[in-house]
Amino acid sequence: MNTIKTVLITGANKGIGYETARQLGRLGYRIWFGCRDAARGEAAMKSLVSEGHDVRLLPIDVSQDESVRAAAARVRDEDGRLDVLINNAGIPGGPHTTPSQQRIDSIRAVYETNVFGPIRVTQAFVPLLKSAGQGAVVMVSSGLGSLGWLSDPANQFYGVNILGYNSSKSALNAVAVAFAKELASVGIKVDAVDPGYTATDFNNHSGYRTVEQAAAGIVWLATQDPAGPSGRFYFEQNQIPW
Repeated sequence: MNTIKTVLITGANKGIGYETARQLGRLGYRIWFGCRDAARGEAAMKSLVSEGHDVRLLPIDVSQDESVRAAAARVRDEDGRLDVLINNAGIPGGPHTTPSQQRIDSIRAVYETNVFGPIRVTQAFVPLLKSAGQGAVVMVSSGLGSLGWLSDPANQFYGVNILGYNSSKSALNAVAVAFAKELASVGIKVDAVDPGYTATDFNNHSGYRTVEQAAAGIVWLATQDPAGPSGRFYFEQNQIPW
């Protein structure tokens, strides 16, 4: 059975997910390179392989049950375990408007990927995380999901009032807490992380942080001792309010 540490990163073909894969590859992890678009994922994966990283393309659409089940079956058949799961795939939704005007179908689409997707993937991969003996699940959230920050007039995010996206990340944080409570007894640590306002396609490269900075926080959390505190929310290695 494989003894190399393995990690699955959803939404890995670009931006923060891609850089997270690169940084974990440098630490010797085998990367399960999760992406919805196999063609786009193949090109991105080859770039990492050319750098010497151990990367395997894993087509996975987090919004589709069958796709997630097939991905879990492949990892089970080829590795028999998973050490780290990073739920990174997400969408911003749009167009952004006032909460009273945002369409329900738009909000529903955001939740399908940002909330139900991580639930679906985590449920499917829990048996493989258990097979590893101990492990970690990282929910890539956002400071816009922090109710503490959003309700503080002095916080930089106070004026960003996007009903669908913000609430989906608040919900994701609650999902992290729920899984953390269940899985602590079997040595699986579950936390959420805010990568910060990062310049990616997600926001038309308007963010002030680099993907390297954003990924560093995710990698730090993914590589913490699974026996440590679980069910926390972090930014820049510091705990932040839910």
